[in-house]
Amino acid sequence: MSHLKSRPSIDVLVNKRGPVPDGASEYARAKVLAAIAHVGPPVLAVRAKLTQAANPSASRPSIAQAVVNVNGHPVRAHCAADTMFEAVDLLQERLTSRLADTRQLGGREHRAGRHQPPIDEPRIVRQKAFSLGRQTPEDAVIDMESGNYGFWLFTDSTSGADCVVYRQGLTGGYRVASAGGGSQQYEAGPLLSVSSTATPECGVDAAVERIRITGLAFVFFVDSATGRGCVLYQRCDGRYGLISPAR
Repeated sequence: MSHLKSRPSIDVLVNKRGPVPDGASEYARAKVLAAIAHVGPPVLAVRAKLTQAANPSASRPSIAQAVVNVNGHPVRAHCAADTMFEAVDLLQERLTSRLADTRQLGGREHRAGRHQPPIDEPRIVRQKAFSLGRQTPEDAVIDMESGNYGFWLFTDSTSGADCVVYRQGLTGGYRVASAGGGSQQYEAGPLLSVSSTATPECGVDAAVERIRITGLAFVFFVDSATGRGCVLYQRCDGRYGLISPAR
């Protein structure tokens, strides 16, 4: 029996931005309801957002997004495609997969741990250096959601600055921060806000101390030794990982 029959009050609130085609809201509502039909833990709220770029020739101009509150834990999916109906179809597939992963974790989303590193253990146990792709913040969000990451480090295709995008708590939105003299070059949009906080410039040890004091899942900073934007993040075992651009 479908759980939808025992939860008739659950509905999908669909917000639209831009020239979203007729029928897309109803289509998205049905697809998202199908994705949550067999979720075990209580579904407390469901929101979807459809964003259609005004320029139809833009790359992947149709964006479909959903946030499902499963017993207090947000499960998100975000897809872009050439048409809105295609984006919604992809959204259903991705949301179904994310919800299945949540069930396997006992209804809890897997996130970077909030535990303090064990005493006398190495503070940073994993370091990665990547050649960062040059892309827009919007494309960075898509890559982040495709891998179900909590943040995405990239090089902005316009300014050439190292940047990070990350999720905005339960709001279902995203934020971008830049290591290149602030984030004033970005314009806030329906899905993406701009950080007004200056990116700290410090060494790795100071970044470790910062994340210990704040308890944040990650810290974006400019490494004073290299001048590049880096991310220090908390691992599930309570220790830290460091992601930095390859020189």
